[in-house]
Amino acid sequence: MPGRVAFPLAGRHAIFYPMRMDAEEQKRAVGRAAADLVVSGMTVGLGSGSTAAWFVRALAERKLDIRGVPTSEATADLARSLGLTVLDLDSVSQIDLTIDGADEIGPGLSLIKGGGAALLREKLVWEASRRCVAIADASKVVSPFGKFPLPIEVIAFGHKGTANRLCDAFAECDLGVAPRLRLKDGTPVRTDSGNLIYDAACGAIPDPALLAATIKSVTGVVEHGLFLDLADEALVSGPGGVQHLTP
Repeated sequence: MPGRVAFPLAGRHAIFYPMRMDAEEQKRAVGRAAADLVVSGMTVGLGSGSTAAWFVRALAERKLDIRGVPTSEATADLARSLGLTVLDLDSVSQIDLTIDGADEIGPGLSLIKGGGAALLREKLVWEASRRCVAIADASKVVSPFGKFPLPIEVIAFGHKGTANRLCDAFAECDLGVAPRLRLKDGTPVRTDSGNLIYDAACGAIPDPALLAATIKSVTGVVEHGLFLDLADEALVSGPGGVQHLTP
């Protein structure tokens, strides 16, 4: 029989998970751990992606009296199908807790998000939240920061010119990167807001704050996938169980 590991959650009860979990079991375990942070009466930001989907399922199983603000249409559809109350961001004054996945977790809980093309809505929900918790499997914790290609959401009009300006912006940050338009089956990927995604394979980002500010100054850029100083904590699931990380 595999061993088991205890994980205490913010003063609540300990949760036990079997050790030597595979990748999908790790996602499910961290989703369940995150769902245990939610209490009745909360307005909860519902993240996007495969790990966040496990959180939404686990949250629905708890049958709490909560309101969910989804970060993507896919998450909204999943939440409704599970019987959760779904509200638009404009319908709430503040979100108590947002639980969302991450494509990469770096030092100080710097994050890269946007692999699922939901970065704009995700960041809007995060910035409206009192507390934000990133959830991921252990493979997402990396050093150096920046291995995952950085998603950048741009408006479709004149996007090739925007891409050229982005090349100049990366050069200003001493990164010789040429962002590439994200395609699926040969067709540009569209976000829920109708925008396009460019991905920049940086390899490493020595100064994330400088890069974030430089990219955001480019005309045509809507948002980037650098989530800096936004995560209050992270739950990370590995083969031995779930760990709690703080900045």
